Amino acid sequence: MSAIKGTCHCGQTEWAVKLEDKSHVICHCDTCKSLSGGAYTLNTIIPDSDFKLTKGDLKHYTYKGDSGKDVNCYYCPNCTSHVYHHQTVMGPKFVVRTILLDGAKEWKPAAEIWGKAKMAWEPEIAKTFDIMPPE
Repeated sequence: MSAIKGTCHCGQTEWAVKLEDKSHVICHCDTCKSLSGGAYTLNTIIPDSDFKLTKGDLKHYTYKGDSGKDVNCYYCPNCTSHVYHHQTVMGPKFVVRTILLDGAKEWKPAAEIWGKAKMAWEPEIAKTFDIMPPE
């Protein structure tokens, strides 16, 4: 398992994550569209113990997810790059924005989630699930 450095847009905040698989999970949910201003976000899910903030601070806010449970969004207080989300329904796991990690432009997508909210013009890039893959 390798540790990979992440950096926000302005460089004020840095972190490291441990990943077994260098790939993206493409999320098409409406929340990700609102947060990113795009058609999807690139993510992976890791145990919270595999994340370490190494420079700067993070701010956060909370909203209710589709499960009705809290989702805590952590972002750089200067440039507002979203670093990770903690969906409390998932327990001790973080949804990390993979495109902010070193080398991520070279990674392939492993799956697409929330396919039911996908834009009609988007092609299928990876195995697509209507919401989430089965456990």
